[in-house]
Amino acid sequence: MSTLFESQAPHPLADRLRPQRLAQIVGQEHLIGPDGPIGRMVARRQLSSMILWGPPGCGKTTIARLLAHGTDLVFEPLSAVFSGVADLRKVFDAARKRRVMGQGTLLFVDEIHRFNRAQQDAFLPVVEDGTVILVGATTENPSFELIGALLSRAQVFVLRRLDDDDLETLLQRAEEHLGNPVPLTSESRTALRAMADGDGRFLLNLVEELARLSAGDPLEPVELARVVQRRAPLYDKAQEGHYNLISALHKSLRGSDTDAALYWLARMLAGGEDPIYILRRLTRAAVEDIGLADPQAVVQALAAWDTYDRLGSPEGELAIAQCVIYLATAPKSNAVYNAFKAATAAAKEFGSLLPPKQILNAPTKLMKQEDYGAGYRYDHDEPDAFSGQDYFPEKMGRRTFYDPPERGFERDIRKRLEYWAKLRSERNS
Repeated sequence: MSTLFESQAPHPLADRLRPQRLAQIVGQEHLIGPDGPIGRMVARRQLSSMILWGPPGCGKTTIARLLAHGTDLVFEPLSAVFSGVADLRKVFDAARKRRVMGQGTLLFVDEIHRFNRAQQDAFLPVVEDGTVILVGATTENPSFELIGALLSRAQVFVLRRLDDDDLETLLQRAEEHLGNPVPLTSESRTALRAMADGDGRFLLNLVEELARLSAGDPLEPVELARVVQRRAPLYDKAQEGHYNLISALHKSLRGSDTDAALYWLARMLAGGEDPIYILRRLTRAAVEDIGLADPQAVVQALAAWDTYDRLGSPEGELAIAQCVIYLATAPKSNAVYNAFKAATAAAKEFGSLLPPKQILNAPTKLMKQEDYGAGYRYDHDEPDAFSGQDYFPEKMGRRTFYDPPERGFERDIRKRLEYWAKLRSERNS
């Protein structure tokens, strides 16, 4: 009876179109094709444990099911969202019993990154001795989310986001299955694929929603946007997407690519990133990648921060965009960054050397007797307000840390430094 009821229950279009063979999966030929690592495993009918890392709707679950089918393994699916160690133990016990009877088990764990470290430890002995072939699926970077011991026992395969041609293939399969074309103009068809953002399952859900519409003229892009809910950008502000996009923004600024920097800013804001985090990174970029080539860069970054604090979203986001444009178009220099890094290394190398005695204060009689402050020359009383004294520790000698380039305001700074170096040389000689 349950089978009868299940046959009468509605199944989503994405489930009805789930591939029945590995060759029907689109977009992952680099893994499942004849020359791909997974394709070769299936051809030998010898699987090893693996982690499938890729965005939503790219075929991770389907690949796992077909791997079990293609190698005659029992398919045991679990979701890390709803399962714990007790559920794992049941699966492991059942797998051990099957193994005694000569039957293997493929354990598929969806969202495996949601298991904590202790739960991930539970996989180690059964993967190590082959009790189960583990296939884990994750949308997060395994390097960050999975323990090293598990990664050493399983190969990580990276699944690709479905491209436009892949999505069009799925769209045509859906139309063939439904027996009717989707009521869209060619422009709307392109817009529909863009809405799916590389997610095949989401595309088929949109198609199923459109198929329920009453017959009429094909929808234009504006009408399509009203009928279906556009998907939020694929961006997890707490995980790898967060670091990828802020890196893209920072490096676009460093590379003086204004338009790319604005695009990555828009992506982050649309994805729900905290604007304060972005402003903090912009301020860092102002001092790291621009520095004194344009001393106003950090002023602009702090002004944008203050403006956003006063206006909030969305009005204050324009101040962030203005800051991005200013930083991207400013002359670039990392001379301050390099100078501080070199000075820090020197401080660690030479330890706690005392300053030269002539620049030390002598508030006590004993310190005066020890020649503290003896010979100090007050710069404002010297020609050009410059004495040319050496302020480095005697055992260290002079060092050059700051080497400004011939760009922006640092061109003027370089001239000053060269002038002072000339005076120092003359007066000390």
